[in-house]
This record gives sequence, structure tokens and C-alpha cells, in this order.
Amino acid sequence: MPGSDERQETVADIGEFGLIGRVTAGRRQPATTLLGPGDDAAIVAASDGRVVTSTDVLVEGVHFRMDWSTPEHVGRKAVAVNIADIAAMGGVPTGLLVGLACPRTTPTAVAEGLAAGMWEEATRAGAGLVGGDVVAADQIVISVTALGDLQGRAPVTRGGAMPGDVVAVSGRLGWSAAGLAVLGRGFRSPVTVVSAYRAPEPPYAAGPQAALAGATAMIDVSDGLLADLAHVAEASSVAIDVRTSLVPVPQRLVEVASALGADALHWVLTGGEDHALAATFPDPAGVPQGWVAVGTVGRGAGVTVDGRQYEKPPGWQHWR
Repeated sequence: MPGSDERQETVADIGEFGLIGRVTAGRRQPATTLLGPGDDAAIVAASDGRVVTSTDVLVEGVHFRMDWSTPEHVGRKAVAVNIADIAAMGGVPTGLLVGLACPRTTPTAVAEGLAAGMWEEATRAGAGLVGGDVVAADQIVISVTALGDLQGRAPVTRGGAMPGDVVAVSGRLGWSAAGLAVLGRGFRSPVTVVSAYRAPEPPYAAGPQAALAGATAMIDVSDGLLADLAHVAEASSVAIDVRTSLVPVPQRLVEVASALGADALHWVLTGGEDHALAATFPDPAGVPQGWVAVGTVGRGAGVTVDGRQYEKPPGWQHWR
């Protein structure tokens, strides 16, 4: 073990190309990666003839804190939030392009940890890290662009919900918000909820599953269920009503909320960063296994809860 006074190697010590070499060496790519890192650009197979693509930017101090999460957690999160968007279109992820900005004093171990988390999450989703860039900056900023394949299916957009449809969700809701609340109080447990904040676990396979089941609209729940369903309602020119009697509120969240003097249902309805999927289906009997019906689509506009306007903020918004 090195002594506590031993200087850590930094990204400035090994340079841009040294770092790229470190984080890509020995990594295996999926069959969709025709040309990976090392050239001017990557080549990813697009057998469908179309490419689903999405970009997210994570900023230190806004989307993550290094005193709350390990570099591996942050790397996993950076990939997960992007691939969830691909899944929300009904797509299967194929490749990821990563931009990393960080101070020159950043320990090499931190950059390698970020990369290890990215590779782990990408592998879980069946995608490859095919390229990117690293630059100097005053804080850590991670930008990830995800690519995906629709496999011959029509994309499932936000704009297809119809009156009479049922609203269903797949994945965890409220767990990340609970984890954030716990960390914000200075605690590090329960581990289950803290881990949910540090590294979300989106249900990637549920997106294509919903598309195959005839989903009429779908969205990644990144800012809160009510806030994101409002995007579906607006894009589809419909009204959506969420029934709290149908919304699962895990007992663990109830226990944590009770300890913190918070409302577990509020976390579930408005908490972001779990990256669950919400979709609408034309027939309740056609809701796939693993999805839970939580509401209905009707004529009108906006989102209500049990037929009434929700009195608290419906979710996260930047700059507010």
C-alpha cells in the first residue's frame, strides 16, 4: 500500500492519449462495433437503416458528488441515463461515445474508475464504448451519446397516446429520490436506497418489450413520473390521470420516509433519476409482464392524480 503522503498519479501525468489507452485496452466490443476506439471516428452497424441517438451531460455538483459516489458509480450512471432514452424509443443500444472533461489534477485512478463503471453498465446493456474525447476543465463533466437499433420496428414516441389507453410503468420509482434525501441528511444507509441514487438500474429490455406489445407512447422517467407523463400528455394532446391506489409504494421507501419525516408517495410520483419507463397501451390485457398499470389516458390536457391537480412540484426542472 502506498503511503498517505505519496503523490497520486494524475491525468496530466499520463496525458490524453495515455488515458485513452488505459481505459480502452483489453476491452471487448459487441458485434455491432465494426471499428472501435483508436481512429478518427468509430463505425457501428446500423442494420435497420436508422439510428436512434440521444445525448446527456452530467456535471459534478449538479448530477453527482464524488464524496457521495465512487467513480464507478458515476460512470455507471452516465451510461444508464443515456441508454434508458434509447430503450424509451423501443430501441436496443449498440454504441456509446463518451466525452470526459476534468481538471488536470484529477487522479488517474478516478478517470479509470469512471471508465470501469461505464464499461460495466454498457456491457450489462449489450452496448460498446466505441469512442469519445477527453479534455481539461475546471470540474468533471461527462457527456455521453448513445446509439441504438430499432430492429425494424417503428419508434415509440411521446406523441402516440390515445384516449382509452392505459398508463403503465416498468422499473423502480422513488428510490433515487429517497437515496438523495438520505445522503442530504448526512447518512450513508440504508444501502439499498443510497445505491439507487448512486447508480440507477433502468429496465433496458422493457423498452423493446413494450414496443413489441404495441405501446402507443413511451418515455424515460428521468425528472419524475408526473413531470414526464406531462410531456406525453402534451405531445399526444391528451389528459392523463394517475391513480395512487395502483402506484406501487415499496415498504422500504415508506420506512425511510417515516424516519426522515418525508412522504414516500411523493418520492414515487415526482422523484427523478430512477430512469424507469412509462408507456401507454391500448388494452389493459396487453400490458406486458413486468409492467404495472398506474393510470389512464383521456380527452383533455395535463396530468392529474386521482382526478385532481397535484399540489406539489411534479418533478425536477433545471434553472428552477
